[in-house]
Amino acid sequence: MRYVALLRGIGPMNPNMRNEKLRGVVEALGGTDVTTVISSGNVVFDSPQRSVPRLEARLEAAWPERLGFRSTTIVRSARQVRDLVAGDPFGERADEPGARLNVTFLKRPPAAGLLEASPPPPDLGEVVAVTDGAVLTVMDETAGTPDLMRWLERTFGREISTRTWKTVHRIAARL
Repeated sequence: MRYVALLRGIGPMNPNMRNEKLRGVVEALGGTDVTTVISSGNVVFDSPQRSVPRLEARLEAAWPERLGFRSTTIVRSARQVRDLVAGDPFGERADEPGARLNVTFLKRPPAAGLLEASPPPPDLGEVVAVTDGAVLTVMDETAGTPDLMRWLERTFGREISTRTWKTVHRIAARL
């Protein structure tokens, strides 16, 4: 199976969070054909493991043990990422300043009715869709990206990781 591990909070200026070290950990855990996509914690790899929760747990345990940092790690299969891209959830919307297209990956499905109970602040952006694995937003960077990110975290929990739509396309191409 082909997967991508999406790590939260990766800062490439930290020497232990650089791509070559991330790849090394995945390889040490048995991942093959390991590659990274940009420098923000996107590790693409093959694994015979079919249990995504088991992969996530093994990776999350390995980061502090091998590299000295903790990171929520969300794993998606190649098919899941390709299906997301093929579904064209943003339609005709353009990714431009003031309207950034983002995908926030969720470790666990959201509770039913969660969005209705906690809608986003209207001046910060738009929620295009919520699936069992992701929240798709159009973020108005001019209004305050950190505020929308805080809303996402408050609403969906800390086990999330956000990527731009352009990055999701780059990941899909590597898968």
